[in-house]
Amino acid sequence: MRSAHVPTTREEIERLRAAIRRHDFLYYVEARPEVTDLEYDALMRALQEAEAAHPEWVTPDSPSQRVAEMPSPGFVSVEHSTPMLSLANAYSEEELLEFDARARKGLEVESVPYVVELKIDGVAIALRYRNGSLALGITRGDGRVGDDVTRNLRTIRGVPLSLAGQPPPELEVRGEAYMLREDFARLNRQREERGEPAFMNPRNLTAGTLKTLDAREVAGRPLRVFLYTVVDAPAHGLRSQWEALEWMRGLGFPVSREARLASGVEDVKAIAESWRGRYRKLPFDADGLVIKVNEFAAQTVLGTTAKSPRWGLAYKFETESAVTRLLAIDLQVGRTGVITPVARLEPVLILGTTVSRATLHNQEEIKRRDIRVGDWVVIEKGGDVIPKVVSVVTERRTGEEVPFVFPERCPVCHTPLIQEEGDVALRCDGVECAAQTRGKILHWASRGALDIAGLGDAIVEQLVERGWVKDVADLYRLEAAQLETLERMGEKSAENLVRGIDASRRRPLDRVLFGLGMRHVGATLATTLARRFPSYEALAAAGHDAWLEVPDVGPKVADALARYFADPQAQDLWRRLREGGLDPVLPAAAPRGAPWEGRSFVLTGTLTRWTRTEAAAEIAARGGKVGAAVSKKTDYVVAGEEAGSKLDKANELGVRVLDEDAFARALEDPASLANGKPS
Repeated sequence: MRSAHVPTTREEIERLRAAIRRHDFLYYVEARPEVTDLEYDALMRALQEAEAAHPEWVTPDSPSQRVAEMPSPGFVSVEHSTPMLSLANAYSEEELLEFDARARKGLEVESVPYVVELKIDGVAIALRYRNGSLALGITRGDGRVGDDVTRNLRTIRGVPLSLAGQPPPELEVRGEAYMLREDFARLNRQREERGEPAFMNPRNLTAGTLKTLDAREVAGRPLRVFLYTVVDAPAHGLRSQWEALEWMRGLGFPVSREARLASGVEDVKAIAESWRGRYRKLPFDADGLVIKVNEFAAQTVLGTTAKSPRWGLAYKFETESAVTRLLAIDLQVGRTGVITPVARLEPVLILGTTVSRATLHNQEEIKRRDIRVGDWVVIEKGGDVIPKVVSVVTERRTGEEVPFVFPERCPVCHTPLIQEEGDVALRCDGVECAAQTRGKILHWASRGALDIAGLGDAIVEQLVERGWVKDVADLYRLEAAQLETLERMGEKSAENLVRGIDASRRRPLDRVLFGLGMRHVGATLATTLARRFPSYEALAAAGHDAWLEVPDVGPKVADALARYFADPQAQDLWRRLREGGLDPVLPAAAPRGAPWEGRSFVLTGTLTRWTRTEAAAEIAARGGKVGAAVSKKTDYVVAGEEAGSKLDKANELGVRVLDEDAFARALEDPASLANGKPS
């Protein structure tokens, strides 16, 4: 390796640091390096030798300090200064035009200037600077709270440790961490040479890398960043997104040079058309364009919903499909015992992601499509997210394909499967089915239920395998010393998990009811029941007639509640939960005067943009209620893919049906739906 002069004075060391920072800027921001990798490494080695000789001169923002010395003991949760919202998605020009029409209407103008940026398929991050130096790096998390991954982000050379120019005393910027496809491929080649399994895709690897405890390992992964948002930009004298991008670039942040300024929606359409097919030639994964209203004052006027800004849109690139071979059909057992078939595929690349599994929904779907093991099938990503089997390429059949026959017994506990009348799903009714136990515990610990941080798949798997947890009540008897013996669980992690379990003892009653996983009781109905009955005991004692008086509780739901509360196992579970200290509090009061107050919704089919719980929460936030069955009292049915009998019932009764696009538009403009205007 070519040698470099090792500085001996403090001034020489600082000049060398400045030179290395300049080369980082040229390489990661300007994409025009002036030195080779060997020359750069020689400069870094000279700096490290100089600082080793003079440790008293080492500064926190020195380029040599990007790599941590020791593994971090864990991640601390940090509340975001403002929520990191998700952009609403659009998949067609029609949706883009509707977004523009809403923006023009909200601003009362004829044309709206936009900034069009690439939507990087990476991992969202936030960086906070104090007096020009990096102070904190945070993951998106749930949008409200993220993890402090400063040590890991410091290892990414594109992240400035100190800013150029004249930065403000306090500054927060947000962007995306990602990995180049060629770097990802190189890492996979190295793993294959070592006999290790390949990584799935660049985004998953990036996300996993940022959550790696050992920052030295992170430093060996070639992560990069693009920054594209200044938090509270007007406070820094910035008037527009375009101005903010230029300002960030001047401070030394890597900012994509693919951003374009559009005078109106016709310009946006032209820019989008110019990317057709071309985006696949980018050196990194991108799955669409981000359209933002340029002026910050206009963004303020348009505002945000609970989940998404009204001034921004993710305009996704066209869905891509691929043909591959169906190698086998695996069966998954859910927490309620429902058996779900999953296609195991010969891996195929779709939009930069390797797809090896896809949903098949249920046995009726397999029969309807005549899907056989060994078939060549067409795979698509619904909304570029959920892989699914679209069709069978029957002309490629050789006669060796094998029709799939569902087993008569559960693949996990071997209990005979049952199929209830009117239900297409097969179900395992095994009391001690380990798969159901794991699913129930994970559901209980999920954010929509008891929200127990740290209780993930790997930990639950071990708790069930060791026989320590046979149901959720057993969680409240776990001790830190016991948990420390689990894999991936040290003293600090064990203490944090015990604290998380302890905090869950005082969750709202509706979340407890939802967490119990009663048949037909989703998040919305759980809230309705908790607001009608002041305690679990009061709900259990109310009886069939009292339950039927509750909105959205019909005979089927009331019968299910009766069966649940009469079940000795359910009674014993609740007794042991109370003995373990579970003491639910009353839920928050229902919203008053909301645009959808008094309106009832029913969700059916597979939603690709929201989970059922998320969709129900969006409806509840606007005052609406989500029911389990369609009746004459139902105002709207939200129909996703593969909608079945509920959609038929809605059409029969003349209930208004909203597809996902119409539902998304209604969420953006709730008043239009409440007023009965077309969506």
